[in-house]
Amino acid sequence: MRRLLTYSLAGLLLTATMGAAPAANTNLPGSATPGSQSNPVNQTPARQNKTKRRIQDNPFQVGKASWYGRQFHGKTTASGEPFNMFNLTAAHRSLPLGSWVKVTNVRNGASVIVRINDRGPVPAERIIDLSYEAATLLGIRDNGLGKVRLDLVDPQTMALALRAEQIFN
Repeated sequence: MRRLLTYSLAGLLLTATMGAAPAANTNLPGSATPGSQSNPVNQTPARQNKTKRRIQDNPFQVGKASWYGRQFHGKTTASGEPFNMFNLTAAHRSLPLGSWVKVTNVRNGASVIVRINDRGPVPAERIIDLSYEAATLLGIRDNGLGKVRLDLVDPQTMALALRAEQIFN
């Protein structure tokens, strides 16, 4: 129960802080860098919002996810740590170990943030292997497979969420 509360709090903080960082372009007259093509004075608010929405709607990857659990519990992962099926971790072919990824089940909208600590999945048609716990929270454990969307999580945002978790534990 405590773990679920902690993950919920970290997720809430992460959601609240996503996009909270100031943009490099403040859209003030004279704030454009010399020689830049974009003139923020001429952009309407609707056009600026369209640009933000397009960036946010661009997922890193969309495809099938699978999960692994008991048969690998305690075995060494690619990062060198023992696999714990109850942690929110995942295996990905190319993302750097230690990366944080928001995984969203496109069928039911459930999402969870996992840390990449292993390499996989083996079948070419799958994009990510989730831990037992992550698959349970996403609602794909019973089916074994599910269509998911992967979004990279900013390391600074994740660091804030982890610090908040330490404060409340």
